[in-house]
Amino acid sequence: MNARIKLPQWCVDIIANPPQSGDGFHLWLFRAARALWKCGRTENDTIATLENAASICGRHVPIREIQDAVTNSQRPAFQPDNFQRLRWPKVDEEKRKAVTEKGPGLVDLWESSPVRIEDNDSHNEEIIDVLFPGNPLLCCGAKKETARTASREEWRGRMSKLQFIVPNPMTATTGINQLDEVSHRCLNNTGPRRFLVVEFDTGTTDEHAALLLHLAEWAPMALAVHSGQKSLHGWFYSAGVAEGKIVNFFRHACSLGADPMLWTPCQLARMPDGTRDNGKKQTVYFLNPGVIR
Repeated sequence: MNARIKLPQWCVDIIANPPQSGDGFHLWLFRAARALWKCGRTENDTIATLENAASICGRHVPIREIQDAVTNSQRPAFQPDNFQRLRWPKVDEEKRKAVTEKGPGLVDLWESSPVRIEDNDSHNEEIIDVLFPGNPLLCCGAKKETARTASREEWRGRMSKLQFIVPNPMTATTGINQLDEVSHRCLNNTGPRRFLVVEFDTGTTDEHAALLLHLAEWAPMALAVHSGQKSLHGWFYSAGVAEGKIVNFFRHACSLGADPMLWTPCQLARMPDGTRDNGKKQTVYFLNPGVIR
């Protein structure tokens, strides 16, 4: 859309009132960029508008800072509402029973694993290297409220003591959440989906294993990790898969009792071979590096 087309008043109010440096200008850059995206402005138009505002904010604003604000604001400008509109099916008890009643159990899950972990040593580092090769930004934490984002190498040697990890690489150490607040973990600083995690809370561990092996017939399962309490988490490799196919798969999983909360890409999952707050190990029962590209 051409920059000369008139903006709605709510957007004009944001653009016309940039704060001075030290009064929240960095946050304003993100809010203004998001507003311009929503109003149909192009990337070049948005950068030019923000550069004009930056020239009077009281400090030198690097073009990279402006470009980062424009890039990071595009996704939340359009995507959050889609997450809120999704409705997941209720549990189909008959369908679930058909899978679990005569299905395999936890031992079968372990025996079917292409890579078997047969000792009690910590293999967290090797597993994370398989799941996230290279040196991506990862969000991890001993508690949900203390989760932070750092590079893989910065985390090295410390992750086995943690409970949680976001199953997708991050794009920045912080982002701006839907309340326009700086956050260490939000949609804004979470990258494209790499894994979709499926968790079952109700039923026995053997039932959870049967359900995950059933779902592995629908999508490539890379990992199955025990929560250290009562549930199993299955990590399904999803990089590059069309969102519609992932939605259909997760709808089927929810109809079998999967927790819908784990649909959100920035949701924390159990750290593979990590340590729960009760001191119990979050044991990996299934690992298939062959499905990860």
